[in-house]
Amino acid sequence: MRWRFTPMGEAALLAEAEGDEHGAANRAALAAAAALEANPPPGLTAVVPAIASLLVCFEPLAVGHAAIEARLRTLLAVAEGVAGQGRLVEIAARYGGEHGPDLEEVALALGLTPGEVVALHTAAPLRVMMIGFAPGYPYIGPLPPGLHLPRRATPRAAVPAGSLAIAAGLTGIYPARLPGGWHLIGRTELRLFDPTAEPPALLAPGDMVQFVAR
Repeated sequence: MRWRFTPMGEAALLAEAEGDEHGAANRAALAAAAALEANPPPGLTAVVPAIASLLVCFEPLAVGHAAIEARLRTLLAVAEGVAGQGRLVEIAARYGGEHGPDLEEVALALGLTPGEVVALHTAAPLRVMMIGFAPGYPYIGPLPPGLHLPRRATPRAAVPAGSLAIAAGLTGIYPARLPGGWHLIGRTELRLFDPTAEPPALLAPGDMVQFVAR
């Protein structure tokens, strides 16, 4: 796998995977992030993994772009062969009906029954690839090919908290009432984000999520 390195100002470096192997790229980015946090170079201030990239922030008076890039190249090359797995989190959800108003439409678009959509969504644990969009919102995947759909043509102005949604080969869970353009197939009662808790987000990058139909 090839990685492109781009300075982001004087105090950060972005590593981006080239190509469309996002599953492998995400595993490598998460493993490299964990390695950096376990054995940080001088001046490290933050490590932010995403679906197919890794942002490393640092104090420019303590370390430079070249040293961080050299460290990252080594870690990412090693991490590509690592099949690491975070903690397993079980998330019970109700599918279809008022909880998943798009399930019937999704099934029709995919050439499946609603039950088959649910079976694919709950078949095996899926990885939290990143947290983004809103505090505590997990991007989880990659989904099985049979569940790949583009986003909705018309987004909703408000999606209920706890809604399970799919789009672009991923599944997400809305941590609060938010606008959104993904297909809603179910809902969980779990609270994804609590600013008074430690940590405030229920899920973290690298966690594995097992959805369970109630």
